[in-house]
Amino acid sequence: MFLSDIVLVSQGVNPLSAVLAFDRSALFAGQVWRLVSFIIIPVNSSILFIILSLYFYWLMGTALESEWGSFKFNIFYLFGVIGTILAGLITGYAVNTFLNMSLFLAFALLYPDFQMRLFFLIPVKVKYLAYIEAAYLLFMLIFSSWQMKIVIFVSLLNIVLFFWTDFTGGIRRILHKIKWRKNIRNIRWK
Repeated sequence: MFLSDIVLVSQGVNPLSAVLAFDRSALFAGQVWRLVSFIIIPVNSSILFIILSLYFYWLMGTALESEWGSFKFNIFYLFGVIGTILAGLITGYAVNTFLNMSLFLAFALLYPDFQMRLFFLIPVKVKYLAYIEAAYLLFMLIFSSWQMKIVIFVSLLNIVLFFWTDFTGGIRRILHKIKWRKNIRNIRWK
């Protein structure tokens, strides 16, 4: 988090983010730091946005780390970083936006009833923000280029890898409930 602050401050002096951004051709020309340096580039250069996003990512990171433990949390983020790098090597495009979205989705899956204040006033549960993000990702998957589809798919693959048992368990519960209701209806009509 501290590195993104340094990048933000240095953007006022010179565009350091252009040197840190993922660029496949520059990477193959020997600028190997670009493999990981794109992760610390802030999405927005507004000081208020940076402060709020750093606080929110700290909040999510500490909550996920306390739920999973340091090792599993680091593996989750490392898988996301490696997947984003591989997608960048394939497509030539890699940003930390979808990596951070996967972090938010993981937080929303574990803490769906966590309440935030939208615009510092409106209380909103995280699960509703996650629904909006999922709709946005689905929209991007449908209407974006193949490069963007690969990048988005990789970020969602990280979520699927870590929440596979939750997804399959939820599907099993739904199927069991449907079967149970069907059996109850058949008993009533006999």
